[in-house]
Amino acid sequence: MFQQCIIIGNLGRDPEMRFMSDGTAVTDFSVAVNKRGKRPDGSEWEKTWWFKVTCWRRLAETTNQYLRKGFPVMVIGEVDASAYIPREGGEPRASLELTARDVRFLPRTGPGIGDEAPSDDYAQSDEDIPF
Repeated sequence: MFQQCIIIGNLGRDPEMRFMSDGTAVTDFSVAVNKRGKRPDGSEWEKTWWFKVTCWRRLAETTNQYLRKGFPVMVIGEVDASAYIPREGGEPRASLELTARDVRFLPRTGPGIGDEAPSDDYAQSDEDIPF
């Protein structure tokens, strides 16, 4: 079996890199995916989905080096959804987690254009993801 998910959105926070006990690099960041539209009465609506993205090895190092909060990206990977109830109580919630195989750095607009960026706008994992 095979599954693949593609998301396009903006980083919700700066990437955080850590290393496993064997020295393997792992980077986590969140991506907000927005959808907008108009209702029949002409009013506008917007919905946001948050994904926790995890990158491994060289892809982890590349994304940690070049991505920052607010940067637009396209992430291709495998998605896992889980449900939970917050510790404080309340309504059940869901978490969307994406293990990245590929990350594309998309063009930015506004302040920061021209900042250091990779020469290639495409970062791809060259190794299998451990499961």
